[in-house]
Amino acid sequence: MPEPIKNMLSLAALKEFAEAIKSVYAEFDAEEFVLDTMGDTWDELELMARGRKISKTLGDFLPSKYEDAIAVIDKVVKIYQGFAAFSFPEFVIIYGQDEQHWVVSIAALGRFTEHFSAEFAVRPFIISNEKKMMAQMREWSKSDNEHLRRLSSEGCRPALPWGIGLPKYKKNPSPIFPILEQLKVDPSLYVRKSVANNLNDISKTHPELVIEIAKRWYGTDEKTNWIIKHGLRTLLKKSNADALSIFGLGNADAVEVSDFAINSSSIALGCDITFSFVIKAKNNTKARLEYGIDYMKHSGKQSRKVFQISEIPLKEGQTKTYTRKHALADHSTRKHYLGAHAVTLIVNGQERGTLEFELTGGNN
Repeated sequence: MPEPIKNMLSLAALKEFAEAIKSVYAEFDAEEFVLDTMGDTWDELELMARGRKISKTLGDFLPSKYEDAIAVIDKVVKIYQGFAAFSFPEFVIIYGQDEQHWVVSIAALGRFTEHFSAEFAVRPFIISNEKKMMAQMREWSKSDNEHLRRLSSEGCRPALPWGIGLPKYKKNPSPIFPILEQLKVDPSLYVRKSVANNLNDISKTHPELVIEIAKRWYGTDEKTNWIIKHGLRTLLKKSNADALSIFGLGNADAVEVSDFAINSSSIALGCDITFSFVIKAKNNTKARLEYGIDYMKHSGKQSRKVFQISEIPLKEGQTKTYTRKHALADHSTRKHYLGAHAVTLIVNGQERGTLEFELTGGNN
């Protein structure tokens, strides 16, 4: 099992970080800073909590005047790019949210984001002063700097992983749309990925709004087409008919399925399930091929996870045979439970066959 990411903030990493600060600010007590930061509970803290502990402790060792502390940090980021530096935007959250610090804080986040993205740090500012902060985000969306443009989108995602939620935008995402409109043909893939992820977030609470945007945007530019395809990925996996139709994937009946089979009805934990099938096009069409695994959960109920196989154009009469393997081994993001499972073949959003199998604890 891979080592937890939080361990990147080790004793050695903190010492390196502290020495970098001391090199630009001679009064910084590097040794005491490391001791105070790690304390007695360090091993119990997860990644984000460790970052916050670093940021909070910095306030005791950097200059007491906020503007002077930011000036020191500006010097540090020019010579240090280690993992611990992601605590600097958090420092702004803890010590720089007062109105008197607004100009200094927002300018600092704009500079910091080129080195370690500040999308987590802008969110408390959106919550505390939405009108002012979203005006700033719209300005960033017009910047020549791709890091600022990406921050303008990533920072206002309604459900940014690991970030503070923006419940108001989960209810009404309309303030986000001018930013996404500005970035819909952005030349940077880094930015376009963020726009797509933002749309995907919104699609989970307001699918009708994202479908409306997708219909309006799709076909206007290849970069925008990519955003739409990536932004509708959750709706596509949910077999949303409107989403499928945008990409010409609405006709499941144009594809025949035969010889759907699995290698065994009993699969041992840690092994692979192998399944195969044949498709044949009745006429010229496009086919989105997916499969769902119905996993047994701890509760004794099943829960489905959908995986994409392929998305291809087919000519009338064309036949293709597929064989796929799917691992049934425990890993950091999934624990398997023994018992009844199933694999379902999905063509253009429609289920075309389900085969059950038993996940067992022994070798077959």
